[in-house]
Amino acid sequence: MSSILTSPEIDEEIDTSSLLDDVYHVVVLNDPVNLMSYVVMVFRKVFGFDKTRAEKHMMEVHQQGRSVVWTGDREKAENYVHVLQTWQLTTILEKND
Repeated sequence: MSSILTSPEIDEEIDTSSLLDDVYHVVVLNDPVNLMSYVVMVFRKVFGFDKTRAEKHMMEVHQQGRSVVWTGDREKAENYVHVLQTWQLTTILEKND
């Protein structure tokens, strides 16, 4: 007598919309205080950006008033906001909507 074991089918849907709810943006805002070269240096030190990428974000801040410099989970984003504020950059945390 041969018996074949079959596993029950799993019909489970994964709610991927909640995954995006936990995404936050670290946004650097323009300010009249910091020099452009200083902002580039901070981006390079904090994020490890190469010179070109750091300058791109600095120019976005300068010309558009803001730049999203990092996106990810809330805990890391909060840490980056704190570090950038320690470097005296005007930085905010925005939830991905």
